Amino acid sequence: MPEPLAPRTTLRLGGPAEELVEAGTEDEVVAAVAGADATGRSTLVLGGGSNVVVADDGFPGLVVDVATRGVHVESDLCGGAFATVAAGESWEEFVARSVSEGWIGIEALSGIPGRVGATPIQNVGAYGQEVSDTIARVRAWDRESDRVTTYFPDQCGFGYRTSRFKEHPGRHVVLSVTFQLRLGDLGAPVRYAELAELLGVAVGDRAPLPDVREAVLRLRRRKGMVLDAADHDTWSAGSFFTNPLLDGAHVPDGAPRWAQSDGRVKTSAAWLIERAGFAKGYALDRPPGRVGLSRKHTLALTNRGGATTAELLALAAEVRDGVRDRFGVTLVNEPVLVGCSL
Repeated sequence: MPEPLAPRTTLRLGGPAEELVEAGTEDEVVAAVAGADATGRSTLVLGGGSNVVVADDGFPGLVVDVATRGVHVESDLCGGAFATVAAGESWEEFVARSVSEGWIGIEALSGIPGRVGATPIQNVGAYGQEVSDTIARVRAWDRESDRVTTYFPDQCGFGYRTSRFKEHPGRHVVLSVTFQLRLGDLGAPVRYAELAELLGVAVGDRAPLPDVREAVLRLRRRKGMVLDAADHDTWSAGSFFTNPLLDGAHVPDGAPRWAQSDGRVKTSAAWLIERAGFAKGYALDRPPGRVGLSRKHTLALTNRGGATTAELLALAAEVRDGVRDRFGVTLVNEPVLVGCSL
C-alpha cells in the first residue's frame, strides 16, 4: 500500500512511496537494500528527510527508512572519546549528549535536523565546524561490491558539502559513524565571526561548551533553522543552495570572499540572492503565498502550507536563474532531488 512521504520530510512535501520499510537494525537495512538490488527495484534510503525534495508523484519503488539506534562510547584522557553512532540516531540528540558529556568538536553543529548517517554524506557543517573535523571512520554497505566497508577520513573524499558518498550517489548506505572527540569543558576554537560576537570572544578563542551550543541555537532560531511545527519559516530543507566556489576573478565586486586551500574562493549564496532582487520573504505570485524564501533566512525555501514540490522547484529555478542573469554564477542545490529536477 502506498505510504505518504511528505510527513517524513522537513519540507512536508512529496507524494507516496510504493512501499516503505522501517529498518531498525543494520541487518534489516542491508537485507532491504540488497534484496531490492537483487531484483532491480528502485530504492531510496531515507535518513530523517531533512535534506531531500521528493516529487509530487512520490517514489515508484522501495523506501528504506533507517531507524537504527545505539551509541557505543570508548574514552580515555589521551585519545578523547570515540563514539560509534548508529546511522538512525538523531544528530541533534547526539550533539546535545556530546556537550553534556564534555566531548569537544561538534558543539557548533547544534540544532541541525536529520540523522547521524546523513552527516558524512554531505560533510555537514555550520558556524566554522564540519563533521569531517571529528570523523574517525564510516561504516557503509557498498551496493556495488555487496559488502560492508569501513572508510577512514583520507578515504572519504571530504570537501565543502561533499564526500565520496555524495560523489557516488546511491552506492553507499551508511550504517554507523565513529567520531573522535576531545575531552574538556571548553569548546573548540571559535572560527565564525558571528558566533564569536554573540559569545563575546575573539575569533580563535574558546568558550564553555554549553555556551557555544546555546549561542548556536539562538543564531539558528533567528534564521528559522531550528524545526518548529508552528513556524512555517522552518518548513524547509535548510540552506537550499550551497555557497559557490569560484575562481577569484569571478567573485562579484563587494561579495564576501573566503580563500580555500585549493586556490578557489568561496562566496555567499545569500549575498548573491539578495542582490539579485530576492529579499527575505520573497514569494511566488502564483499561487500566492504557498512557497517563499524564509522571512528569516534568504537561503531557505519554505513550504508555507498547502504547497507542492513543483511550486517549490519553480521558486528555486526563479532564484537560480535570477542570480545567474545578474552575476553569471549558477547556484547549485544542496538537497537531494528525488524524482524531480531543477
